[in-house]
Amino acid sequence: MARVLILFAHPALHRSRVNVALMEAVQGMEGVTFRDLYEEYPNLHIDFETEQELLLDHDVIVWQHPFYWYSGPAILKEWMDVVLEYGFAYGEGGTRLTGKKVMSALTTGGPLEAYQREGYNHYTMKELLAPFDQTARLCGMEYLEPFIIHGVRQLTAVQLKEFAAKYRQQIEELRQA
Repeated sequence: MARVLILFAHPALHRSRVNVALMEAVQGMEGVTFRDLYEEYPNLHIDFETEQELLLDHDVIVWQHPFYWYSGPAILKEWMDVVLEYGFAYGEGGTRLTGKKVMSALTTGGPLEAYQREGYNHYTMKELLAPFDQTARLCGMEYLEPFIIHGVRQLTAVQLKEFAAKYRQQIEELRQA
């Protein structure tokens, strides 16, 4: 069974019923470590040694966050800058993450149609997520198909429950693979 590390980054969790539901859906799962980066590091002073050890102890990494300004929240970028350092994650001798899998789990305010060439944002999610994909590749990791929930403001309670169940199932499948 694979061990899954979920790195959760949401600066205003109290305003996100969707991310709360996703978080609750995976909490307590066997073989899954859930880390709320804003809770762990409210001042953005990331303990890179602890985070690197966590990466080494897990087989699959999930970056779970809202899609902010076509990227992730600031703490996730800071985490990448500090933790995925030269000589550890990439570059000369930087093979410690080779073979691990990584997946983005995202929520967007806009509907799926907004993330098309002819849509409001003019780019597909695959194109917009290229920096995450390339980060994984540079570190020797396999970037998996992302788990994306679009149009979160319009979701009904039933839809939200269904997405939370799908997310839990996706994490369980990652454990099994």
